Amino acid sequence: MFSTYDEVMEYCRDEQIEMIDFKMIDLLGRWRHLTLPVKRFTPETLEYGIGFDGSNYGYAPIEKSDMVFIPDITTAVHDPFSKVPTLSMIGDVFVIAEPHNYPFDQYPRNIANKAEKYMQDLQVADEIRIGPEFEFYVFDHVDYQCLPHKSGFSIDAEQAIWNSGESGYQNLGYKVPLKGGYHITPPHDVLYDLRSRMCTLLEENNIAVKYHHHEVGGPGQIEIEVEFGGMREMADKTMLLKYLVKNLAFQEGKTATFMPKPLYGEAGSGMHVHIHMFKNGQPVFYDPNGYSCLSQTALYFIGGMLKHAPALLAFTNPSTNSYKRLVPGYEAPVSICFATANRSAVIRIPAYAKAPEHKRFEFRSSDATCNPYLAYSAMLMAGLDGIQNKIDPVAEGFGPYDVNLYNLPPEEQAKIKSLPRTLDEALDALEKDHDFLLAGGVFPQRLIEVWLEAKRKESRRVLDQPHPLEFELYYDL
Repeated sequence: MFSTYDEVMEYCRDEQIEMIDFKMIDLLGRWRHLTLPVKRFTPETLEYGIGFDGSNYGYAPIEKSDMVFIPDITTAVHDPFSKVPTLSMIGDVFVIAEPHNYPFDQYPRNIANKAEKYMQDLQVADEIRIGPEFEFYVFDHVDYQCLPHKSGFSIDAEQAIWNSGESGYQNLGYKVPLKGGYHITPPHDVLYDLRSRMCTLLEENNIAVKYHHHEVGGPGQIEIEVEFGGMREMADKTMLLKYLVKNLAFQEGKTATFMPKPLYGEAGSGMHVHIHMFKNGQPVFYDPNGYSCLSQTALYFIGGMLKHAPALLAFTNPSTNSYKRLVPGYEAPVSICFATANRSAVIRIPAYAKAPEHKRFEFRSSDATCNPYLAYSAMLMAGLDGIQNKIDPVAEGFGPYDVNLYNLPPEEQAKIKSLPRTLDEALDALEKDHDFLLAGGVFPQRLIEVWLEAKRKESRRVLDQPHPLEFELYYDL
């Protein structure tokens, strides 16, 4: 939004801004923030930064936790949810040192910067452009508890089929059947206006929207697809989109969640990521004579992503809930393969993207519980490893499989490698296979170790907690 300190201050005067808010991402992918009165924002803030305790963000040990963040004024937006006029911007984390501070190698945004530079240094491409698809649910109510003597959750949505027999209020019908929400229209689609307001808000904050619609999930699942952008740029916009969507829903008395599988038996929410690359302004992934008009470079990129897919999922699908979505029967991929126009493959080449500059593929397993800087960077690093080592996905047995994988006979399905079934499986894969992430010094070894430790701790918490279904299965034994 801005390129100089003076531009920031001129905007603050014109818009009567009173507060400057700084947002940083923690290890697991949540924004944290700190706010200054606008008169405390000085040129020195941009040079020396603001001190904070990095140990509370999940990065540094307590004995070396003093760090600073330096605002990136190009990311500034006028926060639409603050009653006090507030300008918000993202910060980059630096280690305190003499004579100069230096970028903290574990900070996800710094890793994304290094990944793009590594790609350019290899002269593979000048730019990687990605386009995420955001699926999420909007509910009217959610409650949950995990106590020693009581656990469970309850969700409600006005349009859900389970409310078709509700007589405690004036029920006008038009409930959405199980997995029957794809592209439904009003009056079934009660979230239509809210989605449009969300998209208007995104556009006002420099996130270009391709389209929006109701998704398959009957109780309020929706999708917003955005236009392409640079990888680090889209990681910034992923965080901003989630912030805007959640806060607008909250403001409207509703609750939005990007949780991959909040409802049993309903469609899960993924975050498919479309990928293509350019060099000197020309598309790298296009070849009119290649499979599905893909270049050999594109196929090598796919080969790298598929070969490293089990480890990749530790970053792209980093929650225990992620693997409740990656099950057969819900258009979510379970097999490590690629194909054209096939939603059952983990990598799909859209048949409608025919023009050279649009030629791309999408990675379909990822979901929005990820830290987008780490997930997008890991995708890029896996693809670059495929290009450097000429990993041919056909020779590796990854396809193409231009058939519905769910309908293959069991003996044919057995020939195709499967994605991890649990978070622990993905973490095991990452522990064994992460050298591709360390190339060029992009991912530090310490971050891999910290990530594995944090995610294994999460997994243990879920596994250690008695599940309500266990009472149904075992209480009377």
